Amino acid sequence: MSIHLTRRNVVAAGLLAAATQPFAALAFDAWPTKPVRFIVPFPPGGPVDTTARAASVKLGEIWKTPTVIDNRAGAGGVVGAQAAAREAPDGYTLFMGAIHHSVNPTLMGNLPYDIEKDFAPISFAAMFPVFIVVHPSVPVSTVQELIALAKKPGSNLSYASSGNGGGTHLAGELFNMEAGTKLQHVPYKGSAPAMNDLLGGQVQIMFADAPTALPQIKAGRVKVLAVASKKRSAMLPDVPSAAEAGLPGYEAYSWTALFAPAKTPQPVLDKINADFNTAFKDPAVRQRLLDIGAEAAPGTQQELRDFLRAEIAKWAKVIKTAGITAG
Repeated sequence: MSIHLTRRNVVAAGLLAAATQPFAALAFDAWPTKPVRFIVPFPPGGPVDTTARAASVKLGEIWKTPTVIDNRAGAGGVVGAQAAAREAPDGYTLFMGAIHHSVNPTLMGNLPYDIEKDFAPISFAAMFPVFIVVHPSVPVSTVQELIALAKKPGSNLSYASSGNGGGTHLAGELFNMEAGTKLQHVPYKGSAPAMNDLLGGQVQIMFADAPTALPQIKAGRVKVLAVASKKRSAMLPDVPSAAEAGLPGYEAYSWTALFAPAKTPQPVLDKINADFNTAFKDPAVRQRLLDIGAEAAPGTQQELRDFLRAEIAKWAKVIKTAGITAG
């Protein structure tokens, strides 16, 4: 069957396209016209949840529409990620991802979603510094002294983590790789019991994220040797960075970032990114994050895409080298 285009057909088609384009643009410009939901793959009250709530409150003010936090905890962030990946790509469901989602592809494998293919990156959200802390009885004051002690025959130093394969476990194994030590890993079911045993002296070391470490550091219950970053943290500016402490290749942290289901329209992603950056530059939001041990760090969609890819490769190397398995 052949189609014959007359001048009248061409003009009519052009007019139709011109007429519909403004309506499409208007639909994007009007977004959002209903509540926006944030799926958080962890329980209420934790750092990822608190970050999402800080963002959602401010974004609700900017968008003049309600925002809802939907906690879908389970399986180290897998349950929530799977749920978010299946949502309609219309911008009305967003996903607050975390470091777990760069670790799980290697640690677990056979995930019911692909964090790179099934999600569209929107913006990095916040970084949670990791501090190297030791029990007061450990006779060291610097990272180099800790390394030297760990290498002495019969030292048997151990470090606590929040769980096998978690961020604080990976931080410890990365330290072993960079420092050439063999600190023994002792996993716990969460950061709180891990810190409790450090305070009690059952373990000697912890690579603790800021929300867990800061109260104990400020109370003088643990000794802090360094922050596991290239630069010092504004939270404890007198504490040396890992680079200053003699481990320039050592960087460990937790993080959160905002994603949307893949195929969400680019104009919607652009708007969310712009508004998210505005929200995270608000002094009240930044202070709320600092209060929980997080440093606001919003950015571009491409920056998050590149960061996620680098994180997956970084932690895959640590997991494989240390022989870490899930569970």
